[in-house]
Amino acid sequence: KRLPSHGTQISFSVTIISAVSSSNPNLSNIKSIYHYCNMFGAISSSIARSSARLTTSRYTAQPILHQASRAWLTTDGKGMYDKLTFIGAGKMAQAMIHPIIKNGYQPEENVTIYDVSNATMKSLKKEFPNINCAQTITDAIADSDMIVLAVKPQNINEEFFKLFPKDRLREDATLVSILAGKGISEFVPSGIKKIVRAMPNTPAQIGEGMTVWSCTPNLKSEDRDQVKKVLSTFGKAIYVDDEKFVDMSTSISGSGPAYIFMLMEAMIDAGVHMGFARPVATTLVYHTLLGSTLYAMETGEHPAILRNQVTSPAGTTASAIYELENGKFRVVIKDAIWACYRRSLELGGQMSSVGPGRQHYPESKEVIHHHFSSSGEMSHGSDSDDDDDRHSKSSKKTGTA
Repeated sequence: KRLPSHGTQISFSVTIISAVSSSNPNLSNIKSIYHYCNMFGAISSSIARSSARLTTSRYTAQPILHQASRAWLTTDGKGMYDKLTFIGAGKMAQAMIHPIIKNGYQPEENVTIYDVSNATMKSLKKEFPNINCAQTITDAIADSDMIVLAVKPQNINEEFFKLFPKDRLREDATLVSILAGKGISEFVPSGIKKIVRAMPNTPAQIGEGMTVWSCTPNLKSEDRDQVKKVLSTFGKAIYVDDEKFVDMSTSISGSGPAYIFMLMEAMIDAGVHMGFARPVATTLVYHTLLGSTLYAMETGEHPAILRNQVTSPAGTTASAIYELENGKFRVVIKDAIWACYRRSLELGGQMSSVGPGRQHYPESKEVIHHHFSSSGEMSHGSDSDDDDDRHSKSSKKTGTA
């Protein structure tokens, strides 16, 4: 029916209802409905913010089911944490705060924020009247059992961690960092034992984010479940047991939206050059990318198979693919991803000589030399990178180079 709050036509998708009905005929389990619709992400937030943004009927059941599932999402009225604190209340922090409160994960009176900008805190206070605005980082962190760091990476230093109230840190507190290029080890000075490093991306701001995260081994399974629930509030969250994959994800999902936006820009400009009005070209490109992504996800087919389905022999698509291959389209994309990964390692102070055509050297290596005497006997010697003189002295004695 027509919803007066949106003024947009909302109808239930037959495909969604029939699929859920087949697995749960009586539709009594709202959890199964939510999980099925969750494959489309938090699309309801997009519709709520701009009803014209998405009009495909497939999405339209989500707002209704989202509201119905809220009772399931809500814990016991107290929230997941006694005190959930956000240090930094910018766009990425707000992308977490909005769904956490609105979806019933955490009551606003149990959420505390701190930001250097009073205007930012006042804006959130206006939207959530019962949210707590701390005047200092120390007050914000005190007695918190979950602390989310959403500040600029360059602000993390020894002086920053001195603001953490060591005498008022909870033993079971968990620190979650969404800072790019900052490894888990860099947050040890905080005094918090349970540390999580997460790499979200900008689509999280509309509930369509992709977050890859890792944590210290001392987080129990129930702790990880809670963290995953928080990170899943703004999209998809994937846990990795090795922190190196968080750096790798920076080059794919973290910075990936920029690659897609550049592709969008190029396709839209080409459409304008051909004669389309820019709004028309923009709509064509946006929905082509959106539909192609959903189609690939739903079919589960390898992208190469889907591409071949569009490519007829000696056809228009084949001509376009030929030019892309000649322009080394794949190579450029791969090189860009590797360059991004290397830069992420550099920002974290790690060795960045990785990738095709580059050799990765360990931080300290030992070179083994085999020396043969005139009698044919072999002796072993070794030296390190910072002890080059040893080899030269050995060479003089044995006559080897």
